[in-house]
Amino acid sequence: MAERVQQPPAKRLCCRPGYSTTCRQGQRAGGTVCGGSGSGQGGSSKTQSPESLLDIAARKVAEKWPFQRVEERFERIPEPVQRRIVYWSFPRSEREICMYSSFNTGGEESASSGENVDETRLPFRRGIALLESGCVDNVLQVGFHLSGTVTEPATPSEPEIVCSVAISFDRCKITSVTCGCGNKDIFYCAHVVALSLYRVRRPEQVKLHLPISETLFQMNRDQLQKFVQYLITVHHTEVLPTAQKLADEILSQNSEINQVHGAPDPTAGASVDDENCWHLDEEQVQEQVKLFLSQGGYHGSGKQLNLLFSKVREMLKMRDSNGARMLTLITEQFMADPRLALWRQQGTTMTDKYRQLWDELGALWMCIVLNPHCKLEQKAAWLRQLKKWNSVDVCPLEDGNHGNELPNLTNALPQGAHDSGTRPHRTVFTRAIEACDLHWQDSHLQHIINDDLFTNYCYHDNTENSLFDSRGWPLWHEHVPTACARVDALRSHGYPREALRLAIAIVNTLRRQQQKQLEVFRNHKKGEFKTQMGCIAGRIGFLLLKMNVCRLPTMQHLPQKHHGLLFVHFTWKWITLLVSEKMLSVFTLDLQYDQTMMLERNRWRYAYNTIVVFEVECGPYSGLGELIYRESVPMHTFAKYLFTCLLPHDAELAYKIALRAMRLPVLESMAPSGDMSRPHHIVSVVPNRYPRWFTLSHIESQQCELASTMLTAAKGDARRLETVLETIQKNIHSSSHIFKLAQDAFKIATLMDSLPDITLLKVSLELGLQVMRMTLSTLNWRRREMVRWLVTCATEVGVYALDSIMQSWFTLFTPTEATSIVATTVMSNSTIVRLHLDCHQQENLASSARTLALQCAMKDPQNCALSALTLCEKDHIAFETAYQIVLDAATTGMSYTQLFTIARYMEHRGYPMRAYKLATLAMVHLNLSYNQDTHPAINDVLWACALSHSLGKNELAAIIPLVVKSVKCATVLSDILRRCTLTTPGMVALHSRRNSGKLMSLDKAPLRQLLDATIGAYINTTHSRLTHISPRHYSEFIEFLSKARETFLMAHDGHIQFTQFIDNLKQIYKGKKKLMMLVRERFG
Repeated sequence: MAERVQQPPAKRLCCRPGYSTTCRQGQRAGGTVCGGSGSGQGGSSKTQSPESLLDIAARKVAEKWPFQRVEERFERIPEPVQRRIVYWSFPRSEREICMYSSFNTGGEESASSGENVDETRLPFRRGIALLESGCVDNVLQVGFHLSGTVTEPATPSEPEIVCSVAISFDRCKITSVTCGCGNKDIFYCAHVVALSLYRVRRPEQVKLHLPISETLFQMNRDQLQKFVQYLITVHHTEVLPTAQKLADEILSQNSEINQVHGAPDPTAGASVDDENCWHLDEEQVQEQVKLFLSQGGYHGSGKQLNLLFSKVREMLKMRDSNGARMLTLITEQFMADPRLALWRQQGTTMTDKYRQLWDELGALWMCIVLNPHCKLEQKAAWLRQLKKWNSVDVCPLEDGNHGNELPNLTNALPQGAHDSGTRPHRTVFTRAIEACDLHWQDSHLQHIINDDLFTNYCYHDNTENSLFDSRGWPLWHEHVPTACARVDALRSHGYPREALRLAIAIVNTLRRQQQKQLEVFRNHKKGEFKTQMGCIAGRIGFLLLKMNVCRLPTMQHLPQKHHGLLFVHFTWKWITLLVSEKMLSVFTLDLQYDQTMMLERNRWRYAYNTIVVFEVECGPYSGLGELIYRESVPMHTFAKYLFTCLLPHDAELAYKIALRAMRLPVLESMAPSGDMSRPHHIVSVVPNRYPRWFTLSHIESQQCELASTMLTAAKGDARRLETVLETIQKNIHSSSHIFKLAQDAFKIATLMDSLPDITLLKVSLELGLQVMRMTLSTLNWRRREMVRWLVTCATEVGVYALDSIMQSWFTLFTPTEATSIVATTVMSNSTIVRLHLDCHQQENLASSARTLALQCAMKDPQNCALSALTLCEKDHIAFETAYQIVLDAATTGMSYTQLFTIARYMEHRGYPMRAYKLATLAMVHLNLSYNQDTHPAINDVLWACALSHSLGKNELAAIIPLVVKSVKCATVLSDILRRCTLTTPGMVALHSRRNSGKLMSLDKAPLRQLLDATIGAYINTTHSRLTHISPRHYSEFIEFLSKARETFLMAHDGHIQFTQFIDNLKQIYKGKKKLMMLVRERFG
């Protein structure tokens, strides 16, 4: 909790005019321990004697009445009664303290989140540790105020810290906390927790005093003066200015303080007008939410906001009024998010994670306004606030970009009943606003949620809206999203039994409607289908399953007469309905099946077969039917569970269910109305709308797990494997999930303890080939891994598979992948050894690899030419063809880097003339400026000149003009010049014959041209450097001129040229006096 430095001002003024001087005589100003003075300790008492009437009455008064009302009701309250009221006013349950001190309190939200939380770091756990280690001391309760010190033990990195903690409380709720630790957080710190638990667990050790105003009433004037003076003396540096200010105001007759009767007392409890709620630091809630939103989904901010939403639900479940208060603060920050206006201005949609947060926000407001025990004035206040937010322009729409296409909450409007121009403006708060019109006073609804005995036999099957079915079980005819919202609200506000009863009534109603629709379907009246079932079942499935209603039918929530196999069978039917019904795409399905409620499998076998067959034959109103709507949310997890259970007993039915559940029609391109070419899904309920699914990747992963389960089970059965393969290829649209399935199939087929299953290997290869085709033209960071894996898989299948992928490479790989990965791996020695290939097979593979290489080189010579030359080395015709491809591409698309690389390869393979040819072609594309003396191509230029020099004078004479044209860097040219003058051209001539010729003259071609170019480069570079030279570069410039002089002196008149060059510099740059002085010192 964000602790404040000072205690907030007292909430009310205290005075006791009824006390007289005689009343005070003999009364003690001291205190007693909490458990002392005439009463038992309730639950903490060690004796078994019944509680006294005083304690019973005091406990009830302490829970419900503010202490001011008690004072106003009675003129004089005996001290023992005051003490017992004060004693019982402190919270007695640790659950609320835990809720207000930690995000994660071990509830179902945390249990289902799957997060590994270090509970020892939670403030509540740390507080318990501090309490148990004896770190709480100096505990004192004065009226409704508890104080103490908590010592934080020293650690290797931190010294010991003593924190002063103060807690105010009223009617069994902590209303204010202060701690000296300076911690800034939404919830209570560990020190507040430690002090609170000390009072809860050890009340007999806490010294209790009446409110300080009561103690002051017992003092006479001398005692009061002594008390004040001692207080000021002890704390004079802190309170003296305040004390003097108060004294001046009291002595002034017209001061404001003298116009008020009584004086404030921070220990006297709450006033009648104060709201009785737990302390919640609103400022910190706003700051934390604002911080999380500003992080834009990074650094776990989305997780933190979801934890805040879970905390709101936890508060609602405990019927804490701070739940709505905290959600209001969160919503205000959401509405103030500047990204809303930015997205609206740019016409872009919010991110999926952010959209989920808004959806949860709207759902929580629905739960709040549907509180069955909400006061009318409170609901009216919420309605005003919701309408205010709803009217803001940037308020997000109910369904993203399709906010006008969902039916409203209280009216089951058919889709398409209104055109886009007349549809209302629906935001994320619209459903909550509509829910404000709902009430809980209906007598039949009250009968459902409050009564376990369903024995009404006044049933008429022909009555469409009958209140009971043929068994006497109640039905609830209400727009299903509304009914589901009621169930969610009941559970969220801590009424699990009532939520379960209403959920069962809704499911019974759905089952009855489903049976009637099934009769229509079986009579082939397909034109009479009603689309409402497709909508309502999805929403009941989402809301009931989302709130874990499937876990509710445990023995503690069920009436005694349902304990047995009959109710277990009904529960199974109920779960099957929830999961198997068609579900709209705006919701998600994340089932976690609790097998502890499934009893023994043999007791369920009959239910499995009977109900599953019914669902398979149930038409479009079951997700397992032959026909399903396009927006149907799949049931992969449910089908996987059924598949596993049914496989040992009825394999045909198991595969039928699993194969049907593999469908994901929402990702298929929509078939037009009346198009019967797709027999497995029917016309969309909401036409021309791609549904917004935030959990699409999760759904696809569940689909992948179902397919993997079928592949594992079908090992060794060629017919089953072929059927599963066709289903995967048809229904899975994610390349990453297909690749995972291919890898799974490969692992299963090549288990170490058995021979490879060639059929399953072929399935793995087919899936891999599909992945290659899907990712060929798209970016995928795992593409290289996929290609390498496919070659490995094809190797396991056999030589014909390798040959096949090389012959059809253009449909599977890019030219670079085909040459650098596929062909290279196929031609490696490890592959030949692995497959035990004979000479004929090796030659066939090599021929296919060479053909692939030449085709890739023609298509992408820049990236494939070198690989093609390498692959074609052993075949002269193919090698010549590849070399010609390089020459043809050299003048058009290849860079000097690629050409130099291939030229070096040619020299390494023993083709120096070809290397020389490619080097001259590369020089044409090169351009080195005067200041690029560290360019990576310099080594290639030096190598090309060395190669030309080694071949002979003619080759050197041919390449020097290219060098002079391409290279303007003086240091590079001088380096080439010196290398050419060290040895005779052609010293390493063709056919390894030594050349005994003389060194080339610098006065004749071709070195004369190179020398002149070098000198000219030095002159140009010198002028360029002098244009923007700074004093710190003077010494470097002098060294540069020294190198230039060495080059100048290589010419027969070089000394004269250099002297003239220096004289020109002195004349032109005479303004740079210091530099020219250095030039004179070095060069004269």
